Amino acid sequence: MRGRPSPFAYVLALLASALVALQPVAAQSILRDAETEELLKDMVAPLVEASELEAGNVELVLINDGSINAFVAGGQVIYVHTGLINEAETANEVQGVLAHELGHITAGHVTRFAERTKAATGITILSLLLGVGAALAGAGEAGMGAIMAGQQAALGSFLSFNRDQEASTDLAGARYLAGAGISGKGMIKFFERLRGNEIRRGYSQAAEAAYGRTHPLSGDRIQTLRGLLDQDPAWDVEPDPALQERFVRARAKLYGYLAEPRRTLTYFPPSNTSVPARYARAYAYHKDAQVEKSLAEADALLAAEPDNPWFLELKGQVLLESGRPLEALVPLRRATELTRSHSLIAGMLGHALIATEDERYFAEAETVLRAAVQRDRYNPFAWYQLGVVYAARGDIPRARLASAEQQVMNRLYPQALANAQAAEASLPYGSPDWIRAQDVALEARSELERLRDKR
Repeated sequence: MRGRPSPFAYVLALLASALVALQPVAAQSILRDAETEELLKDMVAPLVEASELEAGNVELVLINDGSINAFVAGGQVIYVHTGLINEAETANEVQGVLAHELGHITAGHVTRFAERTKAATGITILSLLLGVGAALAGAGEAGMGAIMAGQQAALGSFLSFNRDQEASTDLAGARYLAGAGISGKGMIKFFERLRGNEIRRGYSQAAEAAYGRTHPLSGDRIQTLRGLLDQDPAWDVEPDPALQERFVRARAKLYGYLAEPRRTLTYFPPSNTSVPARYARAYAYHKDAQVEKSLAEADALLAAEPDNPWFLELKGQVLLESGRPLEALVPLRRATELTRSHSLIAGMLGHALIATEDERYFAEAETVLRAAVQRDRYNPFAWYQLGVVYAARGDIPRARLASAEQQVMNRLYPQALANAQAAEASLPYGSPDWIRAQDVALEARSELERLRDKR
């Protein structure tokens, strides 16, 4: 039989658990899709204008996570989980969530969150120190009492602060919807959906249960918001049907791309010949290596809308990833043209040009890929492909610069620093690429120093 641990052992265990709790959450996977990103930008644009933030400064990042969530983690960036898009039935619902997240940005809640976390941590650490002192003095029970009381006080203060933030952000979101002339029905509908999920999972909706929550009770949020939103002139404004159609298509596309093919084909059987169903099945068949069936769905979509860039991108992607890069060039060139060299689509075209292994296409690949990274520098795959082109023609300094660009985005800072310094040493002094090599080297060095200081 094991003996009872000493009070001091309890103190050390609690201290260790507190330190673990302060560690950063693991980075989540970012999902890039040109169509979905453009849709989210168009959905949030009128809300950004109503919030009086600078147009174009708010970024939206799609996170490959099945949970129903969106969040702000700093700056003017809204992270949207794929689970949110999959769960929502309308674009209007997602706009309600985006309006809420804009409220966090305008109120500076991330900064205030950090301040409040620091204050709560201070309470916890103080209670730990008092507990340690009491334990060392032989008053083990008193030490434990001090620790537990301090933790409870810190947690209660922090949760109360967070609930107040969420409630005020709901009201800000309602103002932005009203200012943009967008109905608040979607916001209410989404909170009702959340409440239904909570009830199904056994979370109490009783008032006394609110104390231990990070967010106000969904029922209370719905009651407060409905009292505001259903009096707004925009309450009965019909949602934009074109935006809704784009949302339904993008949602089906994401489902087909992320779900197991069997599930997709069950949810969207071949008897369903709607555009969203064909879109989802095209990706499901592609994932299941049924290339001809995937191309048949893509061709059916293009027969109805020959100049739809996203359908052209789909066909080009299927051909390229099925080992037919030469055939992929026609749809990808057209998609690139229609989207004015959207970074992701132009990057795919550059990949297809290189994958032909025909050096006659390499000059075009360089032009396309340079256009892609000029529009969006945060495209590591395009940088990688550009490095391949430079290396193929013997331009090693620019190949190393392209590698450094790709590596710094993938947090490979030692490699990025080495490649950037090597590129700087060989590129023409004072040239734009020489200056860029310096910038990348400085960024990689500063990140390495930050990580070193953190350790």
